[in-house]
Amino acid sequence: MKLIGKVLEKDASGQVTLYPEELEDMWHVYNLISKGDMIKATTIRRLQAETSTGSTSSQRIRLVLTITVETVDFDPQAGLLRINGRVASESPHVKMGSYHTIDLELNRNFTLFKPEWDTISLERVEDACDVTKQADVAAVVCQEGLANVCFLTQHMTIVRQRIEAPIPRKRKGSVANYEKGLQKFYDQIYQAILRHVHFDIVKAIIIASPGFVKDQFYTYMMDQAVKTDNKTIMENKSKFILIHCSSGHKHALNEVMQDPSIQARLADTKAAREVQALDKFYQMLNNDPDRAFYGFSHVLKANERGAIGTLLVTDELFRSADVETRRKYIDLVEQVRAMGGSVYVFSSLHVSGEQLNQLSGVAAILNFPLPDIEDEEEEEERLASET
Repeated sequence: MKLIGKVLEKDASGQVTLYPEELEDMWHVYNLISKGDMIKATTIRRLQAETSTGSTSSQRIRLVLTITVETVDFDPQAGLLRINGRVASESPHVKMGSYHTIDLELNRNFTLFKPEWDTISLERVEDACDVTKQADVAAVVCQEGLANVCFLTQHMTIVRQRIEAPIPRKRKGSVANYEKGLQKFYDQIYQAILRHVHFDIVKAIIIASPGFVKDQFYTYMMDQAVKTDNKTIMENKSKFILIHCSSGHKHALNEVMQDPSIQARLADTKAAREVQALDKFYQMLNNDPDRAFYGFSHVLKANERGAIGTLLVTDELFRSADVETRRKYIDLVEQVRAMGGSVYVFSSLHVSGEQLNQLSGVAAILNFPLPDIEDEEEEEERLASET
């Protein structure tokens, strides 16, 4: 994403003009836009006109409109962002206050006006426009007859292609059909890698499976590359990492990302750092539970005592339509940073973010144990029930 212009006032209100270039940029924009913001963009409107004879004709025209945001819908697979609201700017074609839906498009400028640009929103803009942070990882998680070709960007886990192929069973005395089915399946994965993976951008390609599927596929791919003289595959041989996982489903990526050898290869990517932080939280929860808490009330109490060393929070909480809810999580992040703590904002479209969402979306690793937090809550609940 390119930052075209930024104007911020002293009261934190202002506008930012952005130019989205790829699918992930739309995810950033989705997280930036809140109800009550205003957005100015090029859009298409169908206009109806009545002729002197009474018949109606309609035409579609392209025009620039500003609307006050009411709802935002995002399709992560198609990268389609649809913003609905009331028209807030004068136009010869559209009445003020009438409803309009803007479909944000790639490679087209738009301007976002906010009554308050908080730290999370400004960081989001900075992250999205920092080219060095676009470290992509491709992954193929597979088992016999099933493969998912995925991309792990900084903020998303995108399943680019799901491959399902029937593999005939091995029959006594004949494995020809089984071998043929397997070869066909491996070829589909190979073609998907050639079609979707941009080797000049991708830093590593993980091939993960239970058993020997990954090894057999890797051998097949290299044989095909030699036969067809595919220099791209051969030149990028060092980028392929083979690793064990429990299944060919998307969720197996989580265990893959926790593997120390993978973390070492991807050490400088944000996704790997988040997985490490979540892993550390789970270890702390098992080994020293008085130093690991989740849920807003527990984490807030730990923050009041200046105990938080690492805060884990999902971006979903900052998308709340309720301004107060959004504000309380932004305040928590700012307070933890002010006390010298680390903050990891997880993407809810990442496997690690999905896991954190199951723990209420907010968790903390403490610098020192606070065993009385849970006792306090039990006492509060007891007093509340008595009253």
